[in-house]
Amino acid sequence: MVSPNSPETPGGAAPASARSINDVVIRLAGNSQDGIQSIGGFLARLAGRSDQDVMTYMTIPSTISGGPSIFQVRMGTGDILSAGDRADMLVAFYQHSYEAHIGSLRPGGVLIYDSDHVKPNAEDNRFTNVAVPITTGTVEAVGGTSKDKGKNIYVLGLLARIFDLEVPKLAALIKERFGGKNEDIVRNAMLAFDAGYAWPQNNLRDLFYRFEAVDQHGQAPAPSPRPQVTLDGNTAMAYGLIAGGVRHGAGYPITPWSSIMEILRSELPKYGGMFLQCEDEIAAVSTALGFSYTGQLAITGSAGPGLSLKMEALGWATMAEMPIIVVNVQRGGPSTGMPTNVEQSDLMQAIYGSHGDTPRVVLAPKNVEDCFYIAIEAARIARAYSTPVLILTDQGLSSRIEAFDEPDLPKLMVDPKPDLAERPADFKPYPLDAVTRHAPAGSRVASGKYPVVTGLEHDEMGHPTGSPKLHAQMNAKRREKIKALAATLPAPELTGDSAGEVLLVTWGSNWGPAREALVRIRAAGVKAGHLHVRHVHPLPHGLEQTFARYHKVVVAELNDEGVYGFGQFTMMLRARCAMPHIVSVTKTDGLTFKVSEIVAGVAKHIESTALEATVGTARSSALARG
Repeated sequence: MVSPNSPETPGGAAPASARSINDVVIRLAGNSQDGIQSIGGFLARLAGRSDQDVMTYMTIPSTISGGPSIFQVRMGTGDILSAGDRADMLVAFYQHSYEAHIGSLRPGGVLIYDSDHVKPNAEDNRFTNVAVPITTGTVEAVGGTSKDKGKNIYVLGLLARIFDLEVPKLAALIKERFGGKNEDIVRNAMLAFDAGYAWPQNNLRDLFYRFEAVDQHGQAPAPSPRPQVTLDGNTAMAYGLIAGGVRHGAGYPITPWSSIMEILRSELPKYGGMFLQCEDEIAAVSTALGFSYTGQLAITGSAGPGLSLKMEALGWATMAEMPIIVVNVQRGGPSTGMPTNVEQSDLMQAIYGSHGDTPRVVLAPKNVEDCFYIAIEAARIARAYSTPVLILTDQGLSSRIEAFDEPDLPKLMVDPKPDLAERPADFKPYPLDAVTRHAPAGSRVASGKYPVVTGLEHDEMGHPTGSPKLHAQMNAKRREKIKALAATLPAPELTGDSAGEVLLVTWGSNWGPAREALVRIRAAGVKAGHLHVRHVHPLPHGLEQTFARYHKVVVAELNDEGVYGFGQFTMMLRARCAMPHIVSVTKTDGLTFKVSEIVAGVAKHIESTALEATVGTARSSALARG
């Protein structure tokens, strides 16, 4: 590995021995107008098409005028579960990019900076500094009018040369991305790419080498039985809904939900359905409920502020027992909060947000691939139990890009057909001894007595009632079907030691960092396990027995510790299990968990000096360990 004290050179870095690497973390820092996300997207999709694993992380400004932005991509041949705590390479486009993000670069890492805009600290010898005239090089390649739009592709070419990436595949991706635009745009993009690729790098390539196709045990990974797809979480969610048989929906734009809405608007008509953009959130959820009333399971969605507005109508959906799927792409709150930052603070709202007793189902995907499959599961549960199902994804998952095996769509696709068959004379949509089954508008009832759908408490035919006895019975009916669902849920995924000093518990997008944290915790000699919960409400059975096998249960979640010192899911688990050894690791800085943050939180709770000693010293990638 190159010494961190290697002198800066205009065309490269000091010599180093060539070697193979398992994975690398690259952070690109500039402005949102520079196409930072495009570079990362190209790299991520290339990894997916090359049977490599990949995970990304990005931040974008919430203002329309734009501003500082980053895109971090971790790619390689190992099992990548997080975007990496620290970068192996930082590409800084501006002085503010350098100053804000140099702390994210690991000691011994490589700083590539635009020498036209950046002056690094000459006394900082922790890194290998490489000056590249990114702006000048782009101008020389494509002309001055295109310099601000071509710098990203110039850097892409530079990275392709450094890491010996597959140029034909990258060229194909570039042509796919810009192919629908003016031919000059494609030509200029390729000119910028070729210029970056041809920049005289001298020994810079010796810092890195070709990705070596081995796993963490040094073994060649088995080839995937299916081709890979590379998607972000919102795209995976949208196509999962379609696969699950959702053909109708309504919504209102809000960050970071909007791209799901846009995909459904364009795709649902291809399947004989439709998606309506409404005038506000209340109209959106009400329209979706109207679709569901016709026998077509419908979707609506939003972020936290929009979910607040939907709550009255969702209370109606609970009372009427109307199946509907609601996607909440969580972001920082309260109020409009931080629209482009991640948080998991809508959990209590999702479960208990409406007035009265409103039992409903809440699911949370663990990664981008799971966004696809959990959408299918939500559709199944909504139909089977005639209930609202809320999916809590988050801003981090919405924009994160991952590669995973292509789903077997012929086996998964649901063909939705409303049941318009004639109902028998004794038909009751709300029987006290069975799950509700509605008669969609247009279906006949043999008796000629048609049911009513209302937000008022009702009898078995749906007719309003003020009977105290019936209200108690109907409350129990709505409650018991959710409990019946809980009895069918599989046990949560448990990895590591089946008993020991600490059990790390997560939900939602914290799955990957926690899995990596578990490796570090066990490497420090701590007997530990990791349990991840996808079915957030109702909770699966048997959690108490699992928790009892560990001295401490530490729940990591992206929300505040609250008045009583516990995160929202932690409070749920303590209430459910009545176990005081369930504790929290929380944060609300708008960023996803670093592996080291989870490790530090666990070390604090179990008072392990051996574990505390590992915090801050663990490397973020195989490159850092080289």
